[in-house]
Amino acid sequence: MLPVQWEEPLPAGADPGTVGTGGGRVTDGLRRLLDEAAIKEVHLRYCRAVDRMDWDLLRSCYHPEAVDDHGSFVGGVEEFVAWLARMLPLLASTTHFTANQLVEVDGDRAWMESYTRAYHRIAATAEAPAADYVLNLRYVDQLERRDGRWRVLERVVVHDSERFDPVAGAPVEPGANGRPGARDRTDPSYRRPLP
Repeated sequence: MLPVQWEEPLPAGADPGTVGTGGGRVTDGLRRLLDEAAIKEVHLRYCRAVDRMDWDLLRSCYHPEAVDDHGSFVGGVEEFVAWLARMLPLLASTTHFTANQLVEVDGDRAWMESYTRAYHRIAATAEAPAADYVLNLRYVDQLERRDGRWRVLERVVVHDSERFDPVAGAPVEPGANGRPGARDRTDPSYRRPLP
C-alpha cells in the first residue's frame, strides 16, 4: 500500500496538492493516486471497524455531521454507531470483502463506489442451524478532505442481492482449526509492531 498517513494532518498552511512525503512537489498524477489510495483506505477501515466492532475506528471514517443511509437505518454517525452496537452482537461474526472500487476526485471532494460482499453469521439455535446472511452491496460515498484527511460525508448503501445460506454439518468452534479472531481490539490484527 502507498505510504499514506491518514492520521497526520498537513503542516499549517500547506497545500495538499504540493506536499510530498519528502517535502518535494507532488505531481497532479501522483496526487490523484495518493488521494485514491487514501479514499479507498477509508472504506477498508470501515469494513475492519464493523467486523471488529471498533467504534472509534468507525467514527474515524466519517465527518461528525455525516449521514449514513443503510436502508433500514438512516441517520448521523453517533446514531449509526449506537445502532450497530445493538445489532452486531446478535451475530456470531461478520466479514466484509471489498472488490471493485471506483473513485472520482475533484479537489477536496470525492465520490466512491465500493462493491462489497458481506457475510453475517447467525448462530445456531435449538430451532435452526447456523446460517450465513450474505449480501452483495455497493457503498456509494461522498467524501471530503479536511485538514488532510479524507472522510465520508454521505453514504448510501445499495443492496443488489442477498441470500441465506444454511451452514451444513456439525458446528465448528471458532479457532478450532487455527488462531481465533476476536470482535474487539484483542484481535491479532491490532498487534503492533508486527513480529
